Amino acid sequence: MYPFFDIYGALIYTFWIALTISFFVFLWILRRLETRFWYNFQFFSHNILWFFLSVFFFSRVFYVIWKWNDMKFITEPFQFFVMSEYNFSLFWAIFWFLLVLYILCKIEKTPMKRYIDGVVLAFLATVSIWYIGSLLWGQVYGRETTFWIEILYTNPFTLVPYQVPVFPLPIVYALLSFIIFSALYMLSLFVHIRWYIWYLGMILFSTMILVFDFFSGKQDILSINTWFTFPQLFALMLIVWSGYMFYKVFHWDTSGQDTQLHG
Repeated sequence: MYPFFDIYGALIYTFWIALTISFFVFLWILRRLETRFWYNFQFFSHNILWFFLSVFFFSRVFYVIWKWNDMKFITEPFQFFVMSEYNFSLFWAIFWFLLVLYILCKIEKTPMKRYIDGVVLAFLATVSIWYIGSLLWGQVYGRETTFWIEILYTNPFTLVPYQVPVFPLPIVYALLSFIIFSALYMLSLFVHIRWYIWYLGMILFSTMILVFDFFSGKQDILSINTWFTFPQLFALMLIVWSGYMFYKVFHWDTSGQDTQLHG
C-alpha cells in the first residue's frame, strides 16, 4: 500500500522501517523473557551479528531460488540483495536462525532447550509486526476473492500486481500470529515444561501458513505445477516433526529431567 513515504524529498522505505522495528522488538522481548525462561540474554546480544548475517543472507538466497522463474535474469551477485522487491524467505530465515542457535549452543556447551521457548515467543510477537510491514510494502499479499473483506492496493508504486481487491492475507497473518503469541505467553505463566512452548508454537504457526497460504497471490516454482507453495511444504514438514516431538514431550517422564509443571 505504502512502499515508501516521501518526507520533504527524502524517501523513507517502509520495508526498512518494519525490519528495524522487528529487529529491536525481537531483542527487547528476548530480554524481557530472560527471567521467565532462565537464560542469559547476553548469549544473544554477544552473537547478534552471526544471527543477523545468516538470516539475512540465506533467507534472501533461497527466496531467489524459489522465485527463479522471475529471478533468472540476475546477472550480478550484488543484485541478489539490492533489488526493488526486498523479499526474503521466512521459513529459511527461521531455519538458519535455529541452525546458528544450535551451533552456538554446542560451542558454549549450553543446552538449546534453555533458549528455544523464549525464542519462539519473541518470534511470534515480532512476526506480527513484520506482517504489518509486509502489508505496507507488498511482500505478502492475497489473491482475488469474494469474502467482502478484500483490500485494494492503489499506490502506483506497490509491488502487488492485482488491480482488483484481494484477500487481506498479511492482516490475517498478523492477527493470528499475535493471537498465538498471546495464548502461548499466558500458557507459559502456568506450564514450565522445556520445549513445550516451542513445539506448540511451531505447530500453530505452521498450521496458519498451511491453511491460509492457499489465499496467497504469489507463485513460486512449486506452486506453478502443484496446489502447494514452498512455504506450505515446509509448514507441513514442520507440523509433522513438531507434532511428533510435542507428543514425546507431553508423555515424557519428567523425573530427573530439566522440566517441571507448575500450577
